Amino acid sequence: MVKGLLASVAASVMFAAMYYMAPFLAPLDGEQIFGWRVLCTLPFTTVLLLALRQGGRVRMLALRVRRQPSLALALLASSAMLGLQLWLFLWAPLHGRALPVSLGYFLLPLVMVLAGRLLFRERLSRLQWTAAALAGAGVLHELVRAGGMSWETWVVALGYTVYFVMRRRLATDHLGGHWLDMLLLAPAALWFVARPPSSLPLLAQHSHLWSMVPVLGVVSAVALALYMAASRWLPLALFGLLSYVEPVLLALVALLLGESIAPAQWPTYGPIFAAVAVLVLDGVLRLYAGQTRPAAT
Repeated sequence: MVKGLLASVAASVMFAAMYYMAPFLAPLDGEQIFGWRVLCTLPFTTVLLLALRQGGRVRMLALRVRRQPSLALALLASSAMLGLQLWLFLWAPLHGRALPVSLGYFLLPLVMVLAGRLLFRERLSRLQWTAAALAGAGVLHELVRAGGMSWETWVVALGYTVYFVMRRRLATDHLGGHWLDMLLLAPAALWFVARPPSSLPLLAQHSHLWSMVPVLGVVSAVALALYMAASRWLPLALFGLLSYVEPVLLALVALLLGESIAPAQWPTYGPIFAAVAVLVLDGVLRLYAGQTRPAAT
């Protein structure tokens, strides 16, 4: 449980770091950044796969596909769902759709909590229920304030939930499954990088991109690996609640970049900040209880 909590929080911090890096990747556009992110993430994910000796999981997936060819379609669908989320994350801020996407990330944990209860019969502690209620109040205010939900919001809130449920059902919720998702995205990433107008001249003309793009790959690889590990190590409901850490950190990054939270938005952000604090308290109490529990004799 503890390693899952640490992995989830660390992944959220790294995703926020990527969000902070995005403006410095100009003049690349959202699709080009997506392509380079995938292409630079795949080598580092491969290194992680080999270093952690997870290559056997990929071989097992290959054997499963050989015995059950229809599984290949499910794996392609899993990769496509991940690719859609990676693209949307980078596309939205550059096209004035950051608010609908952020609302989707606020709504995502509640959808995961519901999925965990309905599909996996997971239980929540009292503090976790309190966090869910606080977060729900914040999301409800945002729904009323924004006047509804756009397609971007639904893609994040429902799409990511379906993706993680599908990975558990397919038993691909491990680093090998994640590596395969990224590998299957490589052709689309190559197309985004090389399609006219090609991004290659931009990299040649802007020396700061020579280091920024590989750094993006390293951060993305480690963050995604930790995120996928957390999805495996934690109950789906708790994993969903911890997903609130990321949008809160993204909001803090936005403040660092010069944006501000309007007075009308505080009834949204305030309860969500409080929900994260409750989750931290719950995690600390669980850790303390584990350390003080008498050893079995």
